Amino acid sequence: MSLLKLRPSLLILACIVAVSGCQSASKRKQELAYVERPVEQLYNAAAQELDKRNYPRAILLFNEVERQHPYSEWARKSMVMTAYASYQAHDYDEAISGAQAYLSLHPGGSEADYAYYLIAVSYFDQIVDIGRDQRTTELALSALQDVSRRFPESPYARDARLKIDMVNDQLAGKEMEIGRWYLRSNQTLAAVNRFKTVVTTYETTSHTAEALHRLVESYLTLGLRDQALAAGATLGYNYPNSTWYKMSYRLLTKQGLDPEAPQVRRTMLQKIIPGGK
Repeated sequence: MSLLKLRPSLLILACIVAVSGCQSASKRKQELAYVERPVEQLYNAAAQELDKRNYPRAILLFNEVERQHPYSEWARKSMVMTAYASYQAHDYDEAISGAQAYLSLHPGGSEADYAYYLIAVSYFDQIVDIGRDQRTTELALSALQDVSRRFPESPYARDARLKIDMVNDQLAGKEMEIGRWYLRSNQTLAAVNRFKTVVTTYETTSHTAEALHRLVESYLTLGLRDQALAAGATLGYNYPNSTWYKMSYRLLTKQGLDPEAPQVRRTMLQKIIPGGK
């Protein structure tokens, strides 16, 4: 059958097959163009490309180290360097999968601490604003905690601990955003749960003072005066000069409640410190 007599759909199919055949032939040529080189030469060439920020080329060369010298120490190092080059190229998924592949093959390798850290910072760098889903933030927190727990004395652990504080602040901010929305929507009990999470789970973050004030507001709305007083007294004890405490103090005193009354302060301290005076 003449090619010119083919139906248009068959003609297109024939062209696709022809192009695919050319691409396959080209790929075979690349695979056949195997030039064996000393491992140090390959690794150094890859490192030079990395220094020049030519990340795709660096990745190809690090992969070639693994391909030509799969059982060498250089191959093990190249796995981590490939993941690092992917991270620098902002290809975070590849960086994570590359570091995980290294850890599955070399869990006790000398680069294991950095592989765990690379996974953590790859998630960390993808953290988005608090107005969106925080799944990546939670993954970052888990990975950073993994670094801190497994390698507590490493420089990576010190940086991980700093980033953990930042991640916790992000998660607390998300809880506050949801809590405020519930408060505006008159879903006060739901708001209380969010603010309590900030106070109990993220108590060292920058959102704790506001969370305590919002609890004062919420408890007063619900008519829970004792709980409002306790939240206000806690706020006053920990953040006595904050704007949030001044606002809570005005709200409470308008209701005839004094968070600074000696008996209130003493009761609060006894809850925090057994035998507190």
